[in-house]
Amino acid sequence: MFIDTHCHLDAPEFGTAGLAIRAEAARHQVGMCVLPAVEVANFEAVRALAHAGGDSYALGIHPLYVKAAHDDDLDRLDAALQSYRDDPRLVAVGEIGLDLFVPELCLEPLRARQQHFYLTQLKLARKYGLPVLLHVRRSVDQVLKGLRDMARADWHGIAHAFNGSEQQAQSFIDLGFKLGFGGAVTYERALQLRRLATNLPLASIVLETDAPDMPPHWLYKTAQQRNAGEVQGLNSPAELPRIAAVLAELRGLSLAGLAEATTRNALAALPRLGALVPAQ
Repeated sequence: MFIDTHCHLDAPEFGTAGLAIRAEAARHQVGMCVLPAVEVANFEAVRALAHAGGDSYALGIHPLYVKAAHDDDLDRLDAALQSYRDDPRLVAVGEIGLDLFVPELCLEPLRARQQHFYLTQLKLARKYGLPVLLHVRRSVDQVLKGLRDMARADWHGIAHAFNGSEQQAQSFIDLGFKLGFGGAVTYERALQLRRLATNLPLASIVLETDAPDMPPHWLYKTAQQRNAGEVQGLNSPAELPRIAAVLAELRGLSLAGLAEATTRNALAALPRLGALVPAQ
C-alpha cells in the first residue's frame, strides 16, 4: 500500500472529478491520500473530499495565498481547528510555510506578512497538538528558524517537495520531520534531488504527488510541445506507484520494500493516520 502525503483533489483542474481520480488511485494501491488546504475558502471542500474518499486532510493557509488572505483568516483557521479537533481525519496543519521563489513574496510588505502567517500557524499547530505540512521553496533555513524559535519539543510533520542540502535535510530530521519526494525525482537531470533521495536515511522519506502539480517526466510537456498544441499532463495520486518505482530503483530496493518503509514513515510523521490506515 502507498500513502500520498500531499495531493490536491479539490484543485480546479480536477473539476468535479476528485472522487473518480481517487478511485483510480485506489486501483493502483494508493490506500490513503492527505489533502492539504491552501486557503480558508477550501477548508470545507478538502474536509468533505477526505470524508467521502476515506482519506485525511490538513487545514492551513499556503504562503502563495497570503496576499489574498483576509486579516481575520487566521482566526477562522483557529476556529476550524477547534471545531474539528476531534475529527480523526484531520491530521495536520497545512499547507503552511514560506515561499521565497516568487519575487513579489520576497519583498515587503508581503515577506513580513508571509512570516506572520507562518509563525501564527505554527502556534496553532502547537496549540492543537498537530503536525505541520511545510512549504519550503527557497526558504528552508527560514522555515527551520521558525520551528526552532517555537521551542516545541514534539514537532512532527513533513517538509513538502524537499530540495535542500543534506545538512538542511538532517536539520529537519533532527526536529522530527520527514521529507517529501514526488514527481521531480523522476527527471534524470535532477541530479542533486536524486542524490538526496538515494542517500538520505530511508526512515526520513515519504511519498507525495502534489497532484495536479509536479508531474513526473512522463506527463511533462516542454514549451515546444505545448506550443504545438499538446496539453500539459496533470499529475494524480494514481501516478504514485510509478514514481515510487523510480525511487526504489535509485535506492536499490524492491517496490514492496519502499512502499512498506514509506508507509511506516508517513504514520510516524502524521500519527493520526495510524487509526485510519489498516495495519500492514
